[in-house]
Amino acid sequence: MEDINPEDLGLILEFYRELGIETVPVDESGSGQATVNDTPPEKGGALDDLRLNVIGDCRRCRLSGERKNIVFGEGNPDCEIMFIGEGPGEEEDIQGRPFVGRAGEVLTSLIDKMGFRRNEVYIANVVKCRPPGNRNPRPDEISACIPFLREQIRIIQPRVIMALGNVPLQSLIGEDLRISRVRGRFFEYEGIRVMPTFHPSYLLRNRKDKWLTWADAVAVLKYLGRDVKHGSGRPSRPD
Repeated sequence: MEDINPEDLGLILEFYRELGIETVPVDESGSGQATVNDTPPEKGGALDDLRLNVIGDCRRCRLSGERKNIVFGEGNPDCEIMFIGEGPGEEEDIQGRPFVGRAGEVLTSLIDKMGFRRNEVYIANVVKCRPPGNRNPRPDEISACIPFLREQIRIIQPRVIMALGNVPLQSLIGEDLRISRVRGRFFEYEGIRVMPTFHPSYLLRNRKDKWLTWADAVAVLKYLGRDVKHGSGRPSRPD
């Protein structure tokens, strides 16, 4: 086996440390090399492996006690844009899919108006199990689950992440940041541009702020070099 790039190996080992795994199997041939495949698997296969073999029937935090389904994420692993929310709601917990309730309708509308289909982007959450009563996930729950999200991002390598709400923004960028203060400004996570914007559930309660979210989306489209016109040939206002 060829030598593993030290930087790539460091990322892999850091991921396993975050999961509480302190040792890595060594090649029994006596070479002393870690048995980590230096050829990254196809993205879809890597995500499947993460879901089935790493997350499995996860019991790492209290959220597992009341969940119906783990909501891993869905979409195109080769996407340009990844949308990250806080955690599954009731309908997401039932279906095992992210953003399929009322907030999901808002997000799907935004994705469409940006010129994409849902299956052309990737959608995930910080935590993979529903917090009771749709409350915000607690710090220890985020700590237990964030390694999975980081690995999803590492595998997918989107050009832009749209952080939907304070929880994904603070989990990826910094705990002292608030959407209301920093939305519309690009940040960076592991070399990937991050655009904070309002969570779709917030927009259900504050329809007037959909214009602000659309402005954030336009900034993302411009960064990607995409045409910001939609439908009739003019910027489209989200419904």
